[in-house]
Amino acid sequence: KNNVHATITALKWYRAKCDIQAEIEEMQDEQRSLSSIETLSVWNLLQDDSVRWQVLSVVVINIGMQLSGIDAIWFYTNDIFENAGIPAPEIQYTTAGTGIIEIIAGLIGCFTIEKLGRRHLMIGGFTMMGICSAGITLALILQVKLLFMRYVSVCCVVGIIAGFCIGPAGVPFLITAELFKQSHRPAAYIIGGSLNWLSNFTVGFVFPFLQMSAGSYCYLVFSTVCFSVAVYVYIVIPETKNKTFMEISRLFSKKEAILESQGLFHVDQLKLRKMNGYGGLEHASLEFDSSSSVP
Repeated sequence: KNNVHATITALKWYRAKCDIQAEIEEMQDEQRSLSSIETLSVWNLLQDDSVRWQVLSVVVINIGMQLSGIDAIWFYTNDIFENAGIPAPEIQYTTAGTGIIEIIAGLIGCFTIEKLGRRHLMIGGFTMMGICSAGITLALILQVKLLFMRYVSVCCVVGIIAGFCIGPAGVPFLITAELFKQSHRPAAYIIGGSLNWLSNFTVGFVFPFLQMSAGSYCYLVFSTVCFSVAVYVYIVIPETKNKTFMEISRLFSKKEAILESQGLFHVDQLKLRKMNGYGGLEHASLEFDSSSSVP
């Protein structure tokens, strides 16, 4: 609200033991970069080439969050345990134990996110879910000959839930805010939230039919999705911990410059684009254009 004094007072109260000067400077930089930019609509955000990778990242992690199979696990936990051969009287205890593991894993994610970073939690969480989803398939196939495999399938279910709570459960919502500036953020949340709930409905509706048609192999679909998202995060999404919007935007710009150098984008499109004022990247563009003669 252009009231620096009130901002300092509020931040001192909110962050009693922190140096707020850097945070104030970041907000002022963002305010200056947004002075001539209005809040984007969803359609305008989808058309904005300067944030194409950020938008794609939000789409991938929000769809992957639900298509990872976590909803199938939650909706049909009792059915999964029953199909695994767990005696009916024991199912309630395994379900309760699963809930306890879920709480513990969520707390681990909360207390380690600032230390390990968003990227590592997402990669680790999706990878763990992918391994455990494949493990369920293997356990269900072998439990006919090896009775102890039914308990392996229970451990895999617990592993999927733990992996989800550690990273994929909360990081996508946080990282959506960190990948976009204020002018782009509302539309980004609309896109991410809509795809998230649409994928949620799709998994809940399709899973029973998938289970009937593919049997034990249906979990390989979820395993493939989890590994694919983990690879995407590893290759495309940079670490956003302790980085400003400008720094994050610059990282994505450099990534696009690398892809352009590999022949995936036209040189002229990258050099002439103004980035629509996103992140004030004039100095960033000089970094990857330094080898050219263009001033």
